Amino acid sequence: MKKRESKKRVLVLLLGFIGLCMQTAVYAWFWFNVYYPVVSSPRVSQDGYALGNGLKLYFRGHLLILAIYFILLMFFSNTYGGLKIGYLRPMDVFFSQIFALFLANFISYFQIALLNNWLVPVPPMIMIFVLQLAIAFVWAYITNGIYMKIFPPRELLLISGKYPVDDIERKFNTRKDKYHIAKKMNITEGIDAIYQECLGKYDGVVVWDVPSEFRNGLVKYCYGHNIRVYVMPKITDVLLKGSTQLHLFDTPVLLLRGYSIKIEERAIKRLLDIVLSLLLIILTSPIMLITAIAIKTYDGGSILYKQVRCTRDRKQFKIMKFRSMREDAEKDGVARLASKNDDRITPIGKFIRSCRIDELPQLFNILAGDMSFIGPRPERPEIIEQYLQEMPEFAFRMRVKAGLAGYAQVYGKYNTTPYDKLKLDLTYIENYSFWLDIKLMLLTVKILFTPDSTEGVEENQITAQKKVDEKIDGAKETTDTDISGK
Repeated sequence: MKKRESKKRVLVLLLGFIGLCMQTAVYAWFWFNVYYPVVSSPRVSQDGYALGNGLKLYFRGHLLILAIYFILLMFFSNTYGGLKIGYLRPMDVFFSQIFALFLANFISYFQIALLNNWLVPVPPMIMIFVLQLAIAFVWAYITNGIYMKIFPPRELLLISGKYPVDDIERKFNTRKDKYHIAKKMNITEGIDAIYQECLGKYDGVVVWDVPSEFRNGLVKYCYGHNIRVYVMPKITDVLLKGSTQLHLFDTPVLLLRGYSIKIEERAIKRLLDIVLSLLLIILTSPIMLITAIAIKTYDGGSILYKQVRCTRDRKQFKIMKFRSMREDAEKDGVARLASKNDDRITPIGKFIRSCRIDELPQLFNILAGDMSFIGPRPERPEIIEQYLQEMPEFAFRMRVKAGLAGYAQVYGKYNTTPYDKLKLDLTYIENYSFWLDIKLMLLTVKILFTPDSTEGVEENQITAQKKVDEKIDGAKETTDTDISGK
């Protein structure tokens, strides 16, 4: 098993390195044949336009330029998941590469402009980007084919507890190219029988909703026999993952605080919110003006949609969005999620929702201090009351200021269950850092262009979600018990 995983890692690193080298080679060709002649030329045009800075570089200088580009590309590719061959679908890898290449080229263009002491021609950089996209598309599918040819889908043993396995099985079935549930067993079949089955010819074991008294022993057993194990974390696990490790005398201790963001971190986070919100308000003001005119022209109704939401400590504020539904969308006073193909959404609304333009007025909420750029999404007071009855742990996520985007939005979907979103939000809260905020901001740019992150829930999922919510309270008896059992 260890040799197989080592081979996978080596293959992924090798294919990723080859991809980065090919993209850097394209940039290198244009650097030597287009941009360096401009930078090194001391000539001045007839109208006085500086054609070059007269900068002369030797081998080490050229090597440094290409090394900086390679590092930038590697950083952004790693951030967006553009190197996750075999882990993500080929189209997801390609989509991630688009953002990585754009940012690397954008920064490199201004780097060259600084070397030239003036702007340089843009068309060559666009040509670099286009050629790299073609390479990235072919590379994503070829490398995925190589990976799948050498490493077929993992054969997994699914071990479950009291509740049905439909949800987790459905999720694994969405990646049949990577996982295959070969057999399912329930904890009622006996722990000894399960231990014996784990030794079969499986590539891993999935532990789903198993009570702690069985789960902990099962995890230790798999670990002791070098068996890969996929454990769906409980909320207690998520909280402990963000704890601080201490050593009292000769005893390791995990220290779990309430919400441990330091005062200086709060100051930096607020400063970042103010600067970015002001900058984005200025940059997007033309878009907001056009949107406001379009909404008003369409039906003569209100431009903004204001709704009471809750932020830190359940403090209420009015969140602002561009109105995307009819004025009477909730005339019955009942709060409900937008469903897919919802007839309450106007034509203008469909467009601004798909492009996330409807969220732009929230920049003013951020500037006012009601929200932050990164944090759990603010919920309605009445929905919070419902969730608290089903999930008392939902109160934990309200220890921080609500956000325009968050961990649950980046790593989840619009129709991810509330319970799973809660675990994602708590992961952010318990592992907070300034750099995590920066990473989530970069990833949010990608999410803005991801279709399934903006679409509503399916009609049948609304009914299914109610059933999930109804059983959450009972499920916590098996998913939130202490992990210290034997």
